[in-house]
Amino acid sequence: MTRHIDQLSPGDYEALADLRYELRRFTDFSTGEVQRLGMTPEQHQALLAIKGISKGKRMTIGILADRLLIAPHSATALVNRLEEMQLLARTATKADSRRQYLALTPAAEWILEQLSGAHLHEIREMAPELMHALRVLQDRRRLGQIAWMS
Repeated sequence: MTRHIDQLSPGDYEALADLRYELRRFTDFSTGEVQRLGMTPEQHQALLAIKGISKGKRMTIGILADRLLIAPHSATALVNRLEEMQLLARTATKADSRRQYLALTPAAEWILEQLSGAHLHEIREMAPELMHALRVLQDRRRLGQIAWMS
């Protein structure tokens, strides 16, 4: 895989710093909301990944590991903990009893609804700043491409 590194201007550094700041603000908000309900950010992310899987697909530990960018054994430990908290249910597949589908319990659905409503509100409040930082970065690259073509 080839890594492309763009030339950076002082404005690019400022825009990157602004974007990272906004992302950290959101992460800090999210962590506080999740902890207020007695969960970890990773547990919340797992519930959201399970709820948000595409229609027609079913969540497995392997898919969850991919979605959370963690190792399968870490996903298994996370699922075990969520199951102990009565937030997840597992069912074995008919084809292979070792493969299990994951489903949210009603308690998890309630928690996720509370968290997602608060997160969506916060994202909508932060959207102008996030979009501005992204637009600045995008525009700077576009300006650089236009200058190169002239």
